Amino acid sequence: MTQSEPELEHTISPAHIRRLRAENPKMRERDLARTLGISEAEVLASFCGHGVRRIKPDFDVLFPGLQQAGEVMALTRNESAVHEKIGLFEKFIPGKHAALMLGENIDTRMFPSKWAHGFAVEKRDGDTVRHSLQFFDAHGVAVQKIHTRPATDLNRWSALVDDLTVKDQSECIPGGVTAPPPGPARPDALELQNELRERWEGMTDPHQFHGLLRDLGLDRLSAFSMAGENWAWKLDAGSVTAMLNHAASEDLPIMCFVGNRGCIQIHSGPIASLFERGPWFNIMDPTFHLHLRTDHICDVWAVRKPADTGHVTSLEAYDREGNQVIQFFGVRSEGNAERSDWRALVEKLPRLETPTVLGAVQ
Repeated sequence: MTQSEPELEHTISPAHIRRLRAENPKMRERDLARTLGISEAEVLASFCGHGVRRIKPDFDVLFPGLQQAGEVMALTRNESAVHEKIGLFEKFIPGKHAALMLGENIDTRMFPSKWAHGFAVEKRDGDTVRHSLQFFDAHGVAVQKIHTRPATDLNRWSALVDDLTVKDQSECIPGGVTAPPPGPARPDALELQNELRERWEGMTDPHQFHGLLRDLGLDRLSAFSMAGENWAWKLDAGSVTAMLNHAASEDLPIMCFVGNRGCIQIHSGPIASLFERGPWFNIMDPTFHLHLRTDHICDVWAVRKPADTGHVTSLEAYDREGNQVIQFFGVRSEGNAERSDWRALVEKLPRLETPTVLGAVQ
């Protein structure tokens, strides 16, 4: 960070942000924020009273309200992947630490403590007004956005916005936003490898993996490097697009996970309409859109985890900082074995030499 950056944050007024936005009407708020050196949440806050209302990210009001609003588009993204699902918010399962939305099309895992700021946005596009609810973490980074569709019940939508609107409609975020946390740490692998392998082999459900990492203080990439090739092996960076093209050609149903600190969104089913545009690899199916920056992918891993029936296989991609970009599984019902065609596809993808831990017991 340069010495001028803190001054820049304090000298950019809401009026100045709005003026720059008017001068660049086609620029996305996310890109404008990056240009100004502020967060996207701060850009939206500057428009409170100008087509934007600050709302409370109250799950107990938000998600039951969305269930009444009809068809919408739910968008979850990180720096490298944008995941969009069109459909209904159906079954909401609340939780203090994690909440779920289960439905035929919209399937998410949400972490309430990460949802710090919310905005209801009305944006004119020619003769049309586009409506969205946009939620951000404490760093001002988007966790989820929900957009109306032609079939959305706008009366129900408006009533929900009214229910969520807060008294504070200031054009700034009080206290600003906090700095993002550092990237994942890489602990001393040698001391942990044997315990990791023993506990990995003893899992009975893939969901136990998160607790294993937490207990051992490991990030995912460190764990993969230590697990041994029976459980995790590194793949060529082009394996993600190769897998997607094969799945589309064979009508193979997959699960596609894209997440950030506050939300994970999942697609389950076949994919069909694939195309590339510049660095973006895109899926544009009727109820599922994916936009993936393939040039951000640095590491790709195939991973096995023990399950109630055999094991399950995932394909996972990471950026240069070790952040997960995207994750895939074969569609599998609880209690059923993994699809053999999905497992065979992953196992045939081109492997790279998996890094080893020097001095480790093999």
